[in-house]
Amino acid sequence: MTRDDGSPLLEAFGVVKRFGGLVANDVAHFAVCAGEVVALLGENGAGKSTLAKILYGYYAADAGEIRVGGRRVDITSPHDTRALGIGMVFQNFTLIPALSVFENVALFQKDLPAVLPRREILKRMHLYADRFRLAVDPRTLVRDLAVGDRQKVEILKQLVAGARVLILDEPTKVLAPQETVGLFNTIDEMRADGLGVVLITHKLREVLARASRIVVMRQGRVAGVLDRSEASEQKLLALMFGDAFDPPAPRPRAGRENAGTCALELIRVSTSGGRMPLRDVSMKVRTGEVVGIAGVSGNGQRELGDLILGLQHPGTGTKLLWNEDASRWPVARLRQKGVAAIPDDPLALACVPGMTVRENLALGSGTRYRVGLGVNWPALDADMQRSFARLTFPRSSFDAVAATLSGGNLQRAVLARELAHEPKLIIALYPTRGLDARSAAAVRRLLFEARDRGAAVLMVSEDLDELFEVCDRLHVLYRGAIAGEFGPEHFSADVIGPRMVGASEHADAA
Repeated sequence: MTRDDGSPLLEAFGVVKRFGGLVANDVAHFAVCAGEVVALLGENGAGKSTLAKILYGYYAADAGEIRVGGRRVDITSPHDTRALGIGMVFQNFTLIPALSVFENVALFQKDLPAVLPRREILKRMHLYADRFRLAVDPRTLVRDLAVGDRQKVEILKQLVAGARVLILDEPTKVLAPQETVGLFNTIDEMRADGLGVVLITHKLREVLARASRIVVMRQGRVAGVLDRSEASEQKLLALMFGDAFDPPAPRPRAGRENAGTCALELIRVSTSGGRMPLRDVSMKVRTGEVVGIAGVSGNGQRELGDLILGLQHPGTGTKLLWNEDASRWPVARLRQKGVAAIPDDPLALACVPGMTVRENLALGSGTRYRVGLGVNWPALDADMQRSFARLTFPRSSFDAVAATLSGGNLQRAVLARELAHEPKLIIALYPTRGLDARSAAAVRRLLFEARDRGAAVLMVSEDLDELFEVCDRLHVLYRGAIAGEFGPEHFSADVIGPRMVGASEHADAA
């Protein structure tokens, strides 16, 4: 698992990174060797992504040294790391949709001559595509690719550029089950070929199935390193959180006979605009139940959320809320009626980055905290502290600027705000995305509790295991249309997975 000279492919010593007074990283040692997959685990804000971005040159470390092949190197930008054979695939892809696969790969290469060596680049693309199961038509525009194929292009461009160490940040969060299996096959092939892979994920099953070694971070430091043979979920959770972690006991499903009145109904709704307009969508969400939406990212989930939350109106069809025609209701009226929204991108869709956490917690509250022309900040603080406590979340300082929070901590703040006042209808788009195991369990528990109090919950997720655990019924969304409705007796990847990618050999089973 080392280079021929016995050195790791990539190694870091005494790496320190500060953001103001916050020490985000203080890592004594981290290494990845040839032919191994190193999993990087930790709760939200533990410093995983910061360390990865330092290794890739996105951030400059305040102290410490990095060695590549046993040689100390100076890294000031991703341009340096690419020259050193280090690549990174971010959670949010960095491809240019209007360009072809070939053009995206070619633009990423270093030191290109004035005349593009098209034949040479294509030869290398085909070589790596065949070796690592990354076949994608080079002529296809990226905007026309499925999410799984876009990820293949992200990996391919790194390999063609000469990457021998590949950092993958939450690579399976947008993949269907079949695509996840394909990615893991690719990772196995890369490991067999002598590459080093760093896998950042919150999914413990993936770690235990694929990692050679597991590095657990806590509060910016390495809390422990385990070989896969000695690791277990309980050991990893104990290292991540520093105390016993007992997942909540499974909750009984509501059952259709226990569901109440119809809170939300869509009747043959179609929309225009957006990346994936909705097509003839009909569905119901009743009080006292959790209804799930499964689908590969980009198949109309964002458009469905925008429609329900009043950001987009039906082109045809009707949206009913509590049996009232709400097709043209403004967002403010929806909020007043008790609709809560947990969006898929909290920084872009639920917060103002330049405002403090406290100011963001006041957003969307209507007149609840208004006092004359001001805000009753003590009342807001008290309510939000109680909400954080119910969620069992550690909370960031209310005085911190939102843009300085990690993605997970920002998601926590949005959840605390949206669930603070017992909403009647909760639209949860990927509510646990980016959250560690303990925080994700707390969110699921609160959704159960809201359901049991009589709220209606619509939950969108790409994590089938999570949907199977939480939901009472499940719809599959594919290319803007409902591709199937399923009851709990049919909750399995073999049944749901094919519908997520357009297969239709399984009959609807709800």
